[in-house]
Amino acid sequence: MQSIKVRSRVGSDGMLHLQIPSGIKDTDLEVIVIFQPIAPATEAKTPEDLGWPPGFFEKTFGCFQDEPLVREEQGEFEEREELL
Repeated sequence: MQSIKVRSRVGSDGMLHLQIPSGIKDTDLEVIVIFQPIAPATEAKTPEDLGWPPGFFEKTFGCFQDEPLVREEQGEFEEREELL
């Protein structure tokens, strides 16, 4: 069984024409078609539209530029009793 994903457009006649190369000749196939309409592209949302405070990225971008991030010592791993 093979799965092929194809993006196609329905014509003004309401017909969907698919041309899918299978590499198989002179053979019967069972074909299952599942379709999902693609939502039209929407305008890009601003950070504020996505819930970020106004100016958040402008205020925070590059704030660690002069201070390298250092991963502190993680300590010892706690050993726990095994669950049965």
